[in-house]
Amino acid sequence: MDLTQKSVENVEYMIEKIKEKLKVLNFAAIKPSHFDEEMYEELKDIYDLVMKKPTFSPNEMQAIVEELGSLKK
Repeated sequence: MDLTQKSVENVEYMIEKIKEKLKVLNFAAIKPSHFDEEMYEELKDIYDLVMKKPTFSPNEMQAIVEELGSLKK
């Protein structure tokens, strides 16, 4: 998957991978359809951060979810 290209498919992929990694329980709260390509770079930054860390504290998870919330359209 080439995440350097802005596309709806890449947004969907990154959101799903973030949800898997964070083990988000409320999946309805974070849907790929809530995001658009305008916020792609910010979403990619969050994705990169989430993918490189092996674990997250509850505070880190909360901050990531809040940041994703601020990116919703």
